[in-house]
Amino acid sequence: MELGKFSFGVGDRFNHEGESQLRAIMKANAMGVEVTPVWNKSNREHDIVHSEPEGTRIEADAAVKALGWEGIYCVDADHINLTNVDRFIKHSDFFTLDVAAYIGNASEEEDIAAFKESCETLGREVIIPGIAEPIVITDGLLETVAGKYLAAVKEAGKIYRHIESVKGEGNFITEVSMDEVETPQTPVDMFFILKMIAGQGIPAQTIAPKFTGRFNKGVDYVGDVAQFAKEFEQDVLVINYAVKEFGLPEGLKLSVHSGSDKFTIYPVMAGIIKKYGQGLHVKTAGTTWLEEVIGLAVSGSEGLEAAKEIYTTALARKDELCAPYADVIDIDDSLLPSPEEVAGWSGEKFGDTLRHIPGHPDYNSNFRQLIHVGYKVAAEMGERYTGLLKENADVVGRCVEENIYERHLKRLFDL
Repeated sequence: MELGKFSFGVGDRFNHEGESQLRAIMKANAMGVEVTPVWNKSNREHDIVHSEPEGTRIEADAAVKALGWEGIYCVDADHINLTNVDRFIKHSDFFTLDVAAYIGNASEEEDIAAFKESCETLGREVIIPGIAEPIVITDGLLETVAGKYLAAVKEAGKIYRHIESVKGEGNFITEVSMDEVETPQTPVDMFFILKMIAGQGIPAQTIAPKFTGRFNKGVDYVGDVAQFAKEFEQDVLVINYAVKEFGLPEGLKLSVHSGSDKFTIYPVMAGIIKKYGQGLHVKTAGTTWLEEVIGLAVSGSEGLEAAKEIYTTALARKDELCAPYADVIDIDDSLLPSPEEVAGWSGEKFGDTLRHIPGHPDYNSNFRQLIHVGYKVAAEMGERYTGLLKENADVVGRCVEENIYERHLKRLFDL
């Protein structure tokens, strides 16, 4: 099973927007960019909304059938590990192996020795075309990278082999994810991580490193764009080199877990992948949920009241809802509107405050981040919330489709 050159992860908390998501991707394909849709939903999200991976598969299959999609598509078991992967195996064909928690764990001495021995064939330095500085290989460097990453990649190997034992070789796509950590991996780190992945026999088709900067949920990138561009470009060059040297899959590409909207760096990525003819996988986990709330708000009446209730409840439970996402949100409480203020808003005002239109006078990134983590509130509404999605399906669906195509795919692929 091979993932297309370009692939796009569409998260959907409540499994109602599959057709709208796919319509957006079909628009991009009609413009000449072949994009593979990947429906992704993490174990954490399933737990919070009390859903199961089967629902994601049903949603994806139904959308594909309804719209006559004939290309490859995937269902991603997002951010899984050995403790929860079995929940996903039957219904998924894309597995994001999240081993970030194992970074820095101690490895067995024999494993470190074996890794260092495997590096002897690299010589004293590695020159990667396009990167000015060679990788100077010393015993100290090998000790350092082994100490950081060897245990994590070994764990990825265990997860991969467990999945393979059930689904069979070649019947699924593997991503290795190390992005949910504080310290970014350098291109030198990436080189040795890829060597370790090859050593574990993992046919990774995507890899998700941690880049410099803040990748907060639902909002734009915050950081040094020039530094991000340098890291991203060098990672692309390292991947191209590692594919040839280590025998990794030819289609191996970077995966960027964007936390929804990273509009500032989309053009940067677009330029670099175009320059090198490289593929790209991007995940937009919370985008659809936010567009659902926008759609309900602009629908007015009961939809608007539900949207206001979601915000008011989320504000009252802010600490609880933010806790699982503490490392990927930055909310300034002083800039959050009061429940009394929001109660007087029109649907248009609510939508403009939540919708991510850079430079719009009403847009409030703090408001958006709180709603982003507030989907638990909607889940607790049960059929009241999902019923409103059905009643306002046309408006909500247009919001979802427009957002994915106009604000994401067009920026990513320079359409």
